[in-house]
Amino acid sequence: MRRRNGFTLIELLVVIAIIALLMAILMPALQRVKEQAKEVVCKSHLHQWSVCFAMYTSDYDGRFMPGIDEDWATGRYSWIYTLIPYHNDPVIRLCLKARHTVDEGGRMPWVAWDVSKTNPSDFSYLKEPLYKIGSYGLNWWVNDSDLVVGAHDAKNKWRRSGQKNSSMIPVLMDCGFMLVRPEPSDPPPDQDGEFLWAFGGGMRRVCTNRHNGEVNILFMDWSTRKVGLKELWTLNWHRSFDTRNPWSPAGFVQPSDWPQWMRKFKDY
Repeated sequence: MRRRNGFTLIELLVVIAIIALLMAILMPALQRVKEQAKEVVCKSHLHQWSVCFAMYTSDYDGRFMPGIDEDWATGRYSWIYTLIPYHNDPVIRLCLKARHTVDEGGRMPWVAWDVSKTNPSDFSYLKEPLYKIGSYGLNWWVNDSDLVVGAHDAKNKWRRSGQKNSSMIPVLMDCGFMLVRPEPSDPPPDQDGEFLWAFGGGMRRVCTNRHNGEVNILFMDWSTRKVGLKELWTLNWHRSFDTRNPWSPAGFVQPSDWPQWMRKFKDY
């Protein structure tokens, strides 16, 4: 009897079907693992920034940098310039979910900011092009400066580290620009990615779905954790920040008050 040396068509189709089934089962899991890996890298970058901020404030008697309001022309008082001596890897400026600027093909809401495009000048104190882009933003309220842009009260600034309940005071986070000035009256964006200049550069810059309904935040106790988008209004952004969600006309937030794109996210 003649011996068979290969597969029949039916056997081959069965093998292909099994492989396709396994791929269908594994692909979502692999995608989740890939996204989780990006979140881990993002948190690692923020942890490295925590070391930079801790060293800087230690060198300046606990005080934070003056901030961009002191000199918009050169950027020399901004966190992106003052912290250059404390790190040697500009790659930590970028979350893996927001690595590209608009000119590099980045699209809302996962786009890196570029100060050369959004500021009045080219930030002449920043020589390395990669230092001019990023995907993290500073909580403007930690800056040690009396200067204010817009209708904000400088008395609400934290100015120095070591504050009470520092684990609830954001310092650096996933953000659509290099800084964010949240006020309790800031409403959430109607659409994900509306974070540029609306409401004085407030909550909309950080309220973006970068990590599955959450963003990574570095706090003033130098810890890093993921924060839900609806949870952002419960943090102590500045000294007088009202955490009772006053952006709602009723004084408290109903589930239907959130924009449609945010309603699926967890309440806090």
